[in-house]
Amino acid sequence: MSILLLVPGLLLSGCGALDRLSNVGRPPPLTRISDPTLARDYRPLTMPMPPPQPTPPESASLWRPGSRAFFRDQRASQVGDLLTVLVDITDNADFENNTTATRSGSESMGIPNLFGIKQKIVAAVTGANSLATNSANSNVGTGSVKRNEAVTLRLAGIITQVMPNGNFVVAARQEVRVNSELRVLQVSGIVRPQDIASDNTITHDRMAEARISYGGKGQLTDLQTPRYGQQLLDIALPF
Repeated sequence: MSILLLVPGLLLSGCGALDRLSNVGRPPPLTRISDPTLARDYRPLTMPMPPPQPTPPESASLWRPGSRAFFRDQRASQVGDLLTVLVDITDNADFENNTTATRSGSESMGIPNLFGIKQKIVAAVTGANSLATNSANSNVGTGSVKRNEAVTLRLAGIITQVMPNGNFVVAARQEVRVNSELRVLQVSGIVRPQDIASDNTITHDRMAEARISYGGKGQLTDLQTPRYGQQLLDIALPF
């Protein structure tokens, strides 16, 4: 009976629970090395580009137009070349906001005379103050944000695309498995050839449209992730 009750829960939880069941008793497997351009979510980038400028021919010259050095440059320059991506993020933020607002109002209205009838008669019938209102409003708000983040990564990437203006699209991925925990590092973005250092490295602050991901899966990640039912209740319950 308990097994029959467990099956609908597995179906509701999706492929994540089935994947965890398939890895019971063994660490999460590493993914195979593959061409990043063959990934299902990979899309070539298109950006506004200036018109191409033809390079004037230089006859009988040892200097090649567009070259950054007299001898052959060892830095990454074409699709398939490798380079090292350096990520060093130190982010500190501390915000605190206090707001206080108070408002009060009072209104009173009477009818001293009504069609020539004396005030005493009107007061006896309708009251001296036939309408009186009072209102008060108070609002106090306090907000505080404190954040301290530090990410330091160093991993090799590959040039997956050379754009028409000469910029490179770089994708880097690394997996590290320690015991039963799998850590996945991913960095992608657009870099300029002249920003690549002489030791064939590029820093993350030189990457446009940078996407940096540091996560993973395993026993520790499962313990830190709320259950599927709890996540559904957090979305559905209004309280």
